[in-house]
Formats: sequence, structure tokens, C-alpha cells
Amino acid sequence: MSSVPMIPMVDTLAWHKPIQKELRLAATRVLDSGRYLMGEEVTAFEQEVGEFLQAKETVSCANGTDALILALSAAGLGPGDEVITTPFTFFATAESVVRIGATPVFVDIEPETFNIDPIRIQDAITERTKAVLVVHLFGLPARIQEIQLLCEERSLLLIEDCAQSFGASVNGRMTGTLGDLGCFSFFPSKNLGGFGDGGLVTAKTESMAEQLRVLRNHGSRVQYQHECIGYNSRLDEMQAALLRVKLRHIAHYNEERKKIAECYRSSLQGADILMPAGLEHVYHQFTLQTDQRDQLKAHLANQGVSSAVYYPMPLHLQPVFKNLPMTQDLFVAEQIAQRCLSLPIFPGMKEAQVNRVAKSVSDFFSETVEEPAYWLTGALS
Repeated sequence: MSSVPMIPMVDTLAWHKPIQKELRLAATRVLDSGRYLMGEEVTAFEQEVGEFLQAKETVSCANGTDALILALSAAGLGPGDEVITTPFTFFATAESVVRIGATPVFVDIEPETFNIDPIRIQDAITERTKAVLVVHLFGLPARIQEIQLLCEERSLLLIEDCAQSFGASVNGRMTGTLGDLGCFSFFPSKNLGGFGDGGLVTAKTESMAEQLRVLRNHGSRVQYQHECIGYNSRLDEMQAALLRVKLRHIAHYNEERKKIAECYRSSLQGADILMPAGLEHVYHQFTLQTDQRDQLKAHLANQGVSSAVYYPMPLHLQPVFKNLPMTQDLFVAEQIAQRCLSLPIFPGMKEAQVNRVAKSVSDFFSETVEEPAYWLTGALS
């Protein structure tokens, strides 16, 4: 084992060190206010994040999973409805569909982007299909414009899972503003990461936003009057205040991620796969593919470099979904789950750390094969 300090996947202390004074001032402001839920900080955060995203309506909530559940519920989806989505994502995406009583229908992904394949969506639509839930995985937008056209032709709702794509854009439009609803997570490791849990839903219409507000607050818009069965899913004032601080720096954070990715890409001599023009990647993860994934992971650990597998088991293979009928083969998702490995990437990462990661990867392949044995996935905008 190397004696040098381990390079983590995310170092939140290094990330936040330059803004500690701002964060402390924001926290003190909340403590001095005596207001901890649904106050001025939440209102201001919703307004400011809406301006950044250029979203018509923004409704904060307790976490990213709730954002998905609230969006699906506000859209009126439930038992008997099918929601087409990807099997290559975190469990919460499909979990939320099941939680509101609908059925997830998995279709395969593109090997170049890890995102849902628009062509496969077309083949999965039935009379029970009511929505498509698109995930912008690892910070790279899916081919949302093609999916948007398909949804319009077939009168389907389009919901975006933007948990990993805050600040990513398609031809200048931010993810989360292209579909009918957009769902964000502020889990600490996200591009706009909080200091606990937090979430947000964007909506195209005021009526949908109002329904989201009612649902997040126990189905109530007037105190002690409840018009539907809702949820307890409110963003607290402390999280909102701290997120307001980080929102002011988000463009810089995403630029840092891009610079780290550019350094990795210039150092690693893999088969570089370029994405369609117009997609701005914000590199929530920097992920490569190799048939020697497990060996590479062990080598990196020995060199003091963290790495992570997102995700080792596609959702359709999860035990809870074993009885769910499969309408298509999901070969690409299964193959990538066996080949993908993510490298450390976070704001505040030192140049020496980036170089050490890149050298450790390069050394592994130079010692084991003569030809490049990995793909670097995702374009640098």
C-alpha cells in the first residue's frame, strides 16, 4: 500500500475551505432569525435558483428522491400507468415510480453516453405509457431534444432527473427546463451539494408548481385544511441559506470539474468518444470503461487513489424488480455495469492529485496491455 495520503472521490473540506466565512455568516443569519422552516431563506433560494436555471417555476423539497415522487404525483401518475426510464441510474429513479403506484419500464442506454437511448424509447411505448423519466447521468445531458419531440408526438409527459446535472445545458438551455418537470438533488456530493439532504422540482406551469407546493406540505395550502394526501417534504432554512452561498459559486465549481476532466482526457490515451454538439457536460463523475475494471480499481487503491463503480447492478437486475416483465433486452446497461469506473473529481482538487490519478491509470495500462483498453466517455464543452 502506498504511504501517500489517499485521494478521495470527493473532499468536501477542500471544496468548502475558500467559502467558510460566507457559510458561517449564512448559518449565523438563520440561527439569529429563529425561523427554521419555510422562511425567507427558502423563498430567496427558490427565486435565485430559478434565475440561474431560467426555470419558470421552482419548488424546493426535502431531498432528491422526494423531488421525483412529488413530480410524479403532481403529474397525476399512479396505478396502471407506465413510466419509461433507464436501468442505469441510482435506485431512487425507479423507486419513485413504484412509490406512487406506477410501473417502471426499462429501456437500454447508449454505450457512448450511458444515457437512455431515444430509439429504444419508441419501441417501449404502449397504451399504458404516460411519461418518460430521463436521467442526465454523470453530468452529461441525454439526447433530450429527440425525446422531447417523441413525447410531444405521443402526448407523453417528460420528466427530467437532474440529480447529477445541475448547470449542464443543451444548446444553452439548462437541464431541468426542457421537460414538463425537472428534479434535482442537493445531496452533499452533487454539483450543487448541500450540507445534508435537499431537493427541488422545476415546473413549466404555475398550476403544476402550486400542486407541488400543496403536496410537499401534507396536501395543504391553508393551515389545518388538507385537500389531498401529501408528504412532509420541506427544505429547511439552514440548507437553503447554505445552498444560496454555494449557488453563487456554482459556475466556477463546474468550470473546475471541466478543467480536471480536460486534464484526465489529455493524459489518458484512450479511445475518446465525442458526444453530439450542443451538450454541456458538468462532470459530476468522470467515468471510463475497461474490461479490466476490477484489476484497475485494485491497482488504484494500492496507489492511494479512490475509485467507484456507478453502478454495479442495473435496476432491472435488482432483487426487488425480479418479477417485473422485461419488454426489451438491456444488454448495453449490463455490459457497462461490468466495465465502468469513476475517478476522483471535485472542486478544490489539487493539480498534483489530478496528475497522480492520471499517472496511476496510465501506468496500469502501460504495464498490462500494448493498446489502449479504455474509453473516456463524454465530451468536453
